[in-house]
Amino acid sequence: MLIVENLTAGYGGPPIIKDVSIEVREKEIVTIIGPNGAGKSTVLRSIFGITKIEKGSSIKYFSNELVGLSTKDITRNGICYDPQGRSIFPSLTVEENLEMGAFISNDKNKIRENMDYVYKKFPILKKRRYEPAKTLSGGEQQILSLGRCLMSNPELLLLDEPSIGLAPQIVEEVFEKLQEIRDTGVSILMVEQNASQALKISDRGYVLELGQNRYEGSGKDLLKDPKVGELYLGK
Repeated sequence: MLIVENLTAGYGGPPIIKDVSIEVREKEIVTIIGPNGAGKSTVLRSIFGITKIEKGSSIKYFSNELVGLSTKDITRNGICYDPQGRSIFPSLTVEENLEMGAFISNDKNKIRENMDYVYKKFPILKKRRYEPAKTLSGGEQQILSLGRCLMSNPELLLLDEPSIGLAPQIVEEVFEKLQEIRDTGVSILMVEQNASQALKISDRGYVLELGQNRYEGSGKDLLKDPKVGELYLGK
């Protein structure tokens, strides 16, 4: 589905990531873990077209090259990026936030259909649809951010730290929702500091260090790997 090969990218200065290669298959959750500064978020931003990508890098999505495309075109191809920190529009209502996620569509019937789908999957959003988004709890704001992504009918979600700042029980709820989304056929590539919890629900994972690939394997294998456990999982 997604093949990233020899990705070298940054923000105008020295590259943050060098020759990173990952892949995501259909109906998978794939997690990227690693220490702070490893370049994990830069991978997601590069896929979404918001970094400076150097020559020789390739990002293919269903065999179509994404390098050089605008973020709008990447979105139209079926990819949605949810940045770190729950970047909702606080003064807009919940429903208005969801409508912002459908900016690429002019089909009002399809937008309504997607809205109904999101409300069915996240009932709390329907209950509070006319309230300002800033009144939601941290967990509810994260769910709103996920729901907004689903409004564009993505086939691949790029999620940057979906559990950041959330209480443990809310983290479990968010991860359960991610599994439900995956089970509907949407693939997920996420960066997550809560590495152990993320790998438990992941089909596969990658470990980055100093901007380069260090380890890769199934979520279960990475959890069992003593080197990964000692260096990155606090074991």
